[in-house]
Amino acid sequence: MFTGIIEDLGTIKKLKGEGENLHIKVSSSITSELKIDQSVAHNGVCLTVVSIDENDYVVTAIKETLDKSNLGKLKVGDIVNIERAMKLGDRLDGHIVQGHVDQTAECVSVIEENGSWVFTFKYDESLSNITIEKGSITVNGVSLTVVNSKLNEFSVAIIPYTYEHTTFKTLREGDIVNLEFDVIGKYVKRLNDLRG
Repeated sequence: MFTGIIEDLGTIKKLKGEGENLHIKVSSSITSELKIDQSVAHNGVCLTVVSIDENDYVVTAIKETLDKSNLGKLKVGDIVNIERAMKLGDRLDGHIVQGHVDQTAECVSVIEENGSWVFTFKYDESLSNITIEKGSITVNGVSLTVVNSKLNEFSVAIIPYTYEHTTFKTLREGDIVNLEFDVIGKYVKRLNDLRG
């Protein structure tokens, strides 16, 4: 489980394919605090640390993960949002995040508004995921509040701190992001679908 509060930005150092898997080498300031078999979210995707070498560590993404997320589009030098799994007893500053990406979305608009930014994303509505006004959404692993919710589109407002300390500072129109919809909302929608 995660909270959607980003701890660090990692830099992609190496990408190595093996069959349908992708081994991702990441350099991070928190590498020394990691251990093998630990869960770490990368742009919101929960991956297991499989090796550690000084400032770098390696995680492996399988085909399903690559198909459902933007990790398959990574290039050497890219930065990713990193968060370690939450500890029991810690404050839940964001919201409950599983690290299981539901689908991707395209950034269709970036508007600066006097020191903050509004990002708008469009996603495929055929997967039946929904957002609600003032509900929670995870974009590339960042816990955010939805504004301007529509059938297959929503916006989020980004404060300067979040902009500077996450990948939002590099996000442009046309970029693909990972979405994890609110787990409570998903259960409510599923129960409603089963009743109706």
